[in-house]
Amino acid sequence: MSVLVEFAMFPTDKGESVSKYVSRIIKMIDKSGVDYKLTPMGTVFETDTIEEALEIIKKAYEELEPDCNRVYSTVKFDIRKGRKNRMKQKLESVEKRIGKEIKKI
Repeated sequence: MSVLVEFAMFPTDKGESVSKYVSRIIKMIDKSGVDYKLTPMGTVFETDTIEEALEIIKKAYEELEPDCNRVYSTVKFDIRKGRKNRMKQKLESVEKRIGKEIKKI
């Protein structure tokens, strides 16, 4: 199974720049060992089970909870049986169809 998750999580009570807090979440995800990609608007990661995905979301909140009074989050899941490594495969499929590599930031 492949569980792709796209999410954003940040405090709303810490001013306009929240990279200090987002960095704590990314550090936790990096240590978890799952494949992930940080984007300007959120983070995408892939796990083998929904339980693993939910645990990462929970741990992300726990990174902010001690010193943030209000946390905003959006979460999207794409769950597919019988597949793995979809973060890479989905992009390769589009590249194949358009006949060139997509732009990378």
